[in-house]
Amino acid sequence: MAVLKEKLNDSSLFRTIYIVDLFFCMVSFLQIPAYILLVFLFIWGVRLVYVNQKRYNTFMKLRFGIWIGAFLIVSFVSILINLSVTMLFSVLMFFHVVICFFLFYGMHTESNLDFKEELFGIGRIIIVCTTLFNLVGFFCLLFGINFEWNLTEDYFVRFPIFENRFTGPFYNPNFLGFACVASIFLCHMLSKQSLRGEVKARGFGRVFLYSCMLVNLFGLILCDSNAAFVLMLGYAVTYLVYIFFDTREGLTPAKVFIKIITLLIICTVFVGSSMLFRTVFKAGFAAVTAKTNALVDVLFHEEELMNEIADGELEQENNEAVTFNHENTNIDSGRFRLWRESLDLFKISPVIGIANGNIVFYSEEYLNGALQFSYHNNDPHNGYLTILVSTGVIGALLFGTFGFRFAKHAAQHLFLRRKTVRKEIYPCLFSFLVGYMGYAFFEKALLYDISFLVMFFWLIMGYISCYVAKYEHLIETQYLFHQKRIRRTML
Repeated sequence: MAVLKEKLNDSSLFRTIYIVDLFFCMVSFLQIPAYILLVFLFIWGVRLVYVNQKRYNTFMKLRFGIWIGAFLIVSFVSILINLSVTMLFSVLMFFHVVICFFLFYGMHTESNLDFKEELFGIGRIIIVCTTLFNLVGFFCLLFGINFEWNLTEDYFVRFPIFENRFTGPFYNPNFLGFACVASIFLCHMLSKQSLRGEVKARGFGRVFLYSCMLVNLFGLILCDSNAAFVLMLGYAVTYLVYIFFDTREGLTPAKVFIKIITLLIICTVFVGSSMLFRTVFKAGFAAVTAKTNALVDVLFHEEELMNEIADGELEQENNEAVTFNHENTNIDSGRFRLWRESLDLFKISPVIGIANGNIVFYSEEYLNGALQFSYHNNDPHNGYLTILVSTGVIGALLFGTFGFRFAKHAAQHLFLRRKTVRKEIYPCLFSFLVGYMGYAFFEKALLYDISFLVMFFWLIMGYISCYVAKYEHLIETQYLFHQKRIRRTML
């Protein structure tokens, strides 16, 4: 019993199981049991918030906790003011936000936490599973193996192609895209010698990690998730910017100007070439897939193929070949309509918000019903807009203040440490967070969604907060242009 109690009070164990379970919530064949388990894990998480408050005095030790506390108060007041039939969902989201703040971001308040060991444990599971799922999907795609199954109108399985895009075993291509980016990011971190020297990286050599990165890069391209591609580009560009300006020598205005111009040219070429490669690779892989599928038909379905040729059906089938492009030609994929509706919702209660649980309900009750109780339309698909609508101007300002304060301190550790951190994993963590800021403009992200997409963001926030708490004393005052001193309060 004592061992069980110890495990139940282990926040690191909870985070690991919670993240892995949310990852499997994105996998079609494992989604239902994963969601059932999620109910019990959520209750475990709420209990741990209370336990950790007693053990670690979490709130009083929480960095920038005053802004978090004020945001939670505004959120709760918004729920009370906007009582409706969906109040239970608003309360559920409130506890979800508490878990994000106190168990994930607040991990820096836990004494004796080896966050690098936790990161490695979670990372290797995500890398192996995502890579394996992609390989299985590629194999089935090349040999024409597909599966379709409908349970309800809102729950179905399309394997390995969903709406002309590669999805593998994942529920939809956007889930696959985020999982691929997360895996590439984790592979990059796990290849850092500073981390490998502190954890047991047996079986995860650099060759293996680079191979996984390549497989997941192919998966990211074929799923054609624009938001995930933005996240990947944001991560890569931010890391490149850091490398350019990671210097312990004084910068003259001329040097800064030259670096900025050079960086703009490199980033423009990099982004343009990445988009071109994405287009060419999809076209090339589509041609390869068509050829391999035709070969399989000849080898195993020769008689059926001859009948199709006789009936003139073969040409129609070829016209339906997979191209890995969006079937929906709208560049916004319907998001502009959801955003316009969300702005109208904001006007209902601009100061305190309408509470997250009322977004769909108010849309159908008072507006045009663009937001619906369906998978694709139950959220504005913009993390910032969701917070604004849910908590109003006051909540958005409080959350923004917290985010700004956190970003300021996180950025200091890139450039104001006495020694460079280039060989550490910290630049990777910071770059992913910056990339996610762009990603949150287009997806159900940032805060109000119980999903792997959101909780992975808060997990990375937590690891960065551990760095901030551990190495704060190593930050020093730097000189700008040799003479002008940068005050930390200005940053």
